Amino acid sequence: MRVVREIIVVEGRYDKHRVSQAVNATIITTSGFSILSNKEKISMLRKFAEKRGLIILTDSDRAGFFIRNRLKSMINDTNIKHAYIPDIKGNEKRKNKPSKEGKLGVEGMPENVILNALERAGATFVDSEKTGGQVHCLVQDNEPVPLSSQITKADLFEAGLTGREESAKKRRDLNKSLDFPERLSTNALLETLNILYTRDEFLKLLT
Repeated sequence: MRVVREIIVVEGRYDKHRVSQAVNATIITTSGFSILSNKEKISMLRKFAEKRGLIILTDSDRAGFFIRNRLKSMINDTNIKHAYIPDIKGNEKRKNKPSKEGKLGVEGMPENVILNALERAGATFVDSEKTGGQVHCLVQDNEPVPLSSQITKADLFEAGLTGREESAKKRRDLNKSLDFPERLSTNALLETLNILYTRDEFLKLLT
């Protein structure tokens, strides 16, 4: 499976699942239109764009293009690439009827179509030889980060960010110092830290 450096932004969890079957990448969902009023999440996407770059991969219907264009104007970063799926008439298996425009969304696309869309968008693919065959690897500065070098839940525990009486307060303080959303869940915090920092950089933050 090919590894993509950029963060891929899709609309929903079914889209995320489908894209994850085509490529190995960090995938963020917009939860439909809700992201457009979520200032904290938009702020995080700006950070991700600066650090790793973003690829926006929304449906090819009117709603998908609206979300895409709004994100582009709100993030206002040159590190955004746009991947487009073709207009294909149809209906996803989990739905009882087609969408208003009768087009398949990202979740209904074959894997090769998603891969082609990312290639045309100029996605940065990391050589599979560099990943050592590891499907679940992260990428920093265009290089794969070995699983052993990633920030783990054990690191959060050792830092007192989980499993302790004062852990919740420590996470809030860390989120505030890093300008992360205050109510970031533990899993979301771990994912965000791995996007923005190497393990060594994270440990230095704590000193």
